[in-house]
Amino acid sequence: MPYRLFSTLAFFLSISFSLSAQQYLTERDVSGKVQKLYEEARQHLNAVRNAEALDALEKALQKEPAFIDARLMYADLNLQMERYSQAEEAFEQALTLGPNYAPLAYFLAAQAEFEQQKFEEAAGHLEQYLQSGKAKGNRKTEAERLLASARLAANARNHPMPFHPESLGPGVNTELPEYLPALTADGEKLVFVRVVDRQEDFYLSQKKNGRWEEAIPLENINHPQLSEGAQSIAANGKSIVFTACERKGGLGRCDLYITEMKNGDWQPARNLGSPINTKGWESQPSLSADGQTLYFVSDRQGGQGLIDIWVSRKDAAGHWAEPQNLGPTINTAEREQAPFIHPDGQTLYFMSDGHPSLGGFDIFFSRLQPDGSWSTPQNLGYPINTEANEGAFIVSLDGRTAYFSTDRAGVVDSLMPEDRKLLRRASDIYSFELYPEARPRPVTYVKAVVREAGTRRPLIAEVDFIKLKSGQSYVQARTDEEGEFLVVLPIGEDYALNVSKPGYLFHSENFALAEAGSLAKPFLLEIELSPISEPTAEAPAAKPVILKNVFFETGSAALLPESTAELTRLKGLMDENPGLTIRINGHTDNVGSVEDNQLLSENRAKAVYDFLVEKGIARERLRYKGFGESEPIASNDTPEGRQENRRTEFEAIRE
Repeated sequence: MPYRLFSTLAFFLSISFSLSAQQYLTERDVSGKVQKLYEEARQHLNAVRNAEALDALEKALQKEPAFIDARLMYADLNLQMERYSQAEEAFEQALTLGPNYAPLAYFLAAQAEFEQQKFEEAAGHLEQYLQSGKAKGNRKTEAERLLASARLAANARNHPMPFHPESLGPGVNTELPEYLPALTADGEKLVFVRVVDRQEDFYLSQKKNGRWEEAIPLENINHPQLSEGAQSIAANGKSIVFTACERKGGLGRCDLYITEMKNGDWQPARNLGSPINTKGWESQPSLSADGQTLYFVSDRQGGQGLIDIWVSRKDAAGHWAEPQNLGPTINTAEREQAPFIHPDGQTLYFMSDGHPSLGGFDIFFSRLQPDGSWSTPQNLGYPINTEANEGAFIVSLDGRTAYFSTDRAGVVDSLMPEDRKLLRRASDIYSFELYPEARPRPVTYVKAVVREAGTRRPLIAEVDFIKLKSGQSYVQARTDEEGEFLVVLPIGEDYALNVSKPGYLFHSENFALAEAGSLAKPFLLEIELSPISEPTAEAPAAKPVILKNVFFETGSAALLPESTAELTRLKGLMDENPGLTIRINGHTDNVGSVEDNQLLSENRAKAVYDFLVEKGIARERLRYKGFGESEPIASNDTPEGRQENRRTEFEAIRE
């Protein structure tokens, strides 16, 4: 049951007063035989012999149907035994006999009704209880929470959300239990838990041609004798944070560990240590898309309730900082679990049995506000949530598809007959289209490999995404040993990308996402960095580097403020390489006269030249030249091609 009882049997047993003009009988009003049966019931209850207690109470009520003390004891015992229909009927009879005799009966009747999904009836009884003036302390708090849940559930049942779950198919789901899905940002890899011989292990399935392939165990991570679970996979799929319990060298009952992929193999997992792990219980991590923020659950001291959601962020040195509690907006006096921070970095999905719900654990979402606070959690509604305990929940990068695991009958009944066979009474993983109001902010991603020009060997390089409007760095990363990186970008901003490595010319890209809408396609790039060396006959100059984040006013050579970050980066390159001499090249499309385009290209190249000189670069290390429309790199027949041809670039030259 989702709501705790407060020694109600003891409460009813202690009632011994009577009221004038009563329609009921109390213990002092009944015969000795009935009193004896009632006393037998007390003794059976004290010895936890519930069946014998029920029998004694039924006999007493057969002899004296108006015996309200026995009626209330009988009702409450049925409630504790989860015989909700019998409990509801008995409470109704007691309340009819004495509406004011035991106001707590209204609360307990509402519990029985709530468990039977009679939400409107439950709300009515709860309102009567709260209006009685007898609701105090914890009971009042519980009644108010149950009333909110009853109203929510009644409204949710009358206004169901779209929900059409589909099994992920035989590649993922088997006759064994599968649950706790985790997805990479590109949606191509799914890591989940499968129970084999009573042991929880990780399995990985890859998506090919729209179908999930047969999952394989992650043998380098799975312990031969112990379980692993509750995992979060990094956006690029190359690290996993997970939960393991009772491990040698652990700090508490359950700790968080991390494993990373290097050279195609998962490395031995290491404990995240303090301050993430404590002597208590830490579990259910969710790693942000940039890898800098970690959400998880813990029963550590300083929380709001039994189990809370906490967050830690990496400091400048790359160490996890002291975790912070998400506070009372998210965490309640009960249990919050299974956090999932969407790659948008703002939308948090989680389970709770403390917020108003349809019963048990429901799934909620909340959004991070500009001031750092969280919005009031919203229940995902019916039938996504039901009276049962809902499981962990994740959402795809585009926000349209949700994944969850369940074994509840309602989901099975909604499947096609051929899919129902997959369940076989075990938990399986499903997906469904998430309704728009519950979707996260639209995001896309940039996935790239960085290589050395000429040799094509992968490079470990620095990656910096900058918000063009503010000039602030959005995320900084580094390519792995294979030269790869993946970064998630929220739609609604324009970004500059700079890829750099000491001894090489940098590379820049522009991502205009401020007006991209919600369906921006991912960017898949191959980037080449050219080594810095003085051009010779044997070693010709590297190709010109296009400055894709240098912008001018329309038809003018006036630099826009958004150009500052890129030009500052170019100035830094010159400072780091004092022997480097460059020429700034200006180009236009073919719109307008040849003469005007030639002059515009020269003036724009000179504007960049002047910026660098003003910032302290010696004039003798700089040249500039305008090419007008003479050297297009794309067709001038399309707007996209003309945009590519309107460019500013630099190239290394001999002094």
